Amino acid sequence: MVTVVKHPLIAVKLAILRDEKTKAKDFRETLDEIASLMSYEVFKDIEIHETEEVYRTPTGCELHKVKLDHKIVLAPILRAGIGMVDGIRNMIPTARIGHIGMYRDEETLAPHEYYFKLPVVQDPLVVVVDPMLATGGSAIAAIDAIKK
Repeated sequence: MVTVVKHPLIAVKLAILRDEKTKAKDFRETLDEIASLMSYEVFKDIEIHETEEVYRTPTGCELHKVKLDHKIVLAPILRAGIGMVDGIRNMIPTARIGHIGMYRDEETLAPHEYYFKLPVVQDPLVVVVDPMLATGGSAIAAIDAIKK
């Protein structure tokens, strides 16, 4: 599934990223913010469940804790995807991180995998993280590698 996020706050921040005058530090911070905002939309339909664990609110109510149904594994495509990982982990601190290295053959334009390492997690939801989408070739190759 591919989710295209259209949001006014992201549009404003994308303008900052695209500005040639943006300093490296500001670029990284803005990319973090965009990734956090995107994660809100990307994970909006993820399923959760109540646990047996109970907590008490300041008003004295007792409620069951809620957890995600799946373990999240972030799989950034090296190198560009790395810049988005921290922003997503701000929202999902329990997410595990893997890495997928891809390069594009300059003659054929076909993607080639040079590195693949994901944490071993039972029943994960693997999220490919990459801010670059042109033909989608790298994303398709990454998804194919994950399926293997």
